[in-house]
Amino acid sequence: MNAKPIFVVLVCALLSCMSSVHAATPKKIVLQLTDATPEKHALVLNVADNLMANYGRDAEIEIVAFGPGLRLLLADSKHSERVNRLAAKGVRFSACRNTYAKMSKMTGQESPLSEQAAEVKGGAARIIELVEQGYILIRP
Repeated sequence: MNAKPIFVVLVCALLSCMSSVHAATPKKIVLQLTDATPEKHALVLNVADNLMANYGRDAEIEIVAFGPGLRLLLADSKHSERVNRLAAKGVRFSACRNTYAKMSKMTGQESPLSEQAAEVKGGAARIIELVEQGYILIRP
């Protein structure tokens, strides 16, 4: 019996299994938003849309907003409908509690956050946590 054909078949099967495991590994991406401009908000949302179109449910995407970027996640943001649509596709949104508290103190009122926003203690700390979990940081 010739072992060479069996070896070739086994190697091909192993490579096939390895490539399918690699393909099923979700892409873990965190998008940082620290800019106040609506154009930058739109850009970050566009990047998330494009990543979802490219990877679909094989992507774990979280947008972390802090500093002036937190405005994206206020309930009255001009992009609130897009935030809702992306959340329905599985994109997560994190709002920095530190920024929110400072913003509320400066304005003298608490503007409600989007229902899609999960409050995190600190935006920068959240990004560090995600990077330590294997997320790729993108700052559009």
